[in-house]
Amino acid sequence: MHIRRRAGFLSAGALSLVMAVAACGSSNGDGPAAGSPSAAATLSVVASTNVYGDIVKQIAGDRVTITSIINAPDADPHSYEANSRTQLELSKANVVIENGGGYDDFVDTMLKAAGNSDAKVLDVVDISGKRASAGGELNEHVWYDFPTVEKLVTELVTVLSAKDPAGAATFSAGAAAFTRKLRQMESTAAAVKAAHNGAAAAITEPVPLYLLEACGLVDKTPEEFSEAIEEGTDVPAGVLSATLDLFARKQISLLVYNEQTAGAETEQVVAAARSNNVAVVPVTETLPAGQDYVSWMTGNLARIQKALG
Repeated sequence: MHIRRRAGFLSAGALSLVMAVAACGSSNGDGPAAGSPSAAATLSVVASTNVYGDIVKQIAGDRVTITSIINAPDADPHSYEANSRTQLELSKANVVIENGGGYDDFVDTMLKAAGNSDAKVLDVVDISGKRASAGGELNEHVWYDFPTVEKLVTELVTVLSAKDPAGAATFSAGAAAFTRKLRQMESTAAAVKAAHNGAAAAITEPVPLYLLEACGLVDKTPEEFSEAIEEGTDVPAGVLSATLDLFARKQISLLVYNEQTAGAETEQVVAAARSNNVAVVPVTETLPAGQDYVSWMTGNLARIQKALG
């Protein structure tokens, strides 16, 4: 779902606050410029969501300080509003991680207003190499794609090591350990695919599609339904009827839905699935409380496996 379409902008007041914070955070000649670490400081990393913030933490440990802009586990990521702490952190960040693909354009807006041209910006969609298909739209939820996350990890090691050469060995070791876990999850997804390749699935939004594809599942949801839910618009009556009919006709093996953005139409779809004994698997866009990226995705995979029997 595109953060920019509901909250990917800053009000005039928020922009003024960004500029004021940037002015306070710039170099005054008595210390390092914003975006440049002092000899005693760890690197400052700002991530658009706590998903990317956690990935950095797994790799870099306490050699970085991390600010995740979208951080509350029960928050709708589309309701982001600028705050002074985030703007201050962006003004002095060494590394900024954004999802890209139109998901979190507010990061670029805030960073430009903060006047921090020294920060290294990592756009994960760009790193992924994914492009929209001809006549289609890019699924920008690339943190659900393990190969993309592995590419990000490789890029992070390069960037963090360049910013903090003394920490290069720490970053490489953290990346190696994290990558092993990623590959274990890829193996689990491959096992699900071997057992259930071609099984029909339904979604409320494209959030988990990369993971479902890795598991060999085929999305049967009418595109107009998931697009309307993603855009926050009303689902046409005929499209909703066709979606509900999938469950009534027993054409779906499981429903995977984003529980962070539930609404009337998604509630009807969940109810239809349950009344027709179709397994329901909830997912989220950001990290649930008390979990890291690996435990979160491992749990998603386990629930998919269980749902498929």
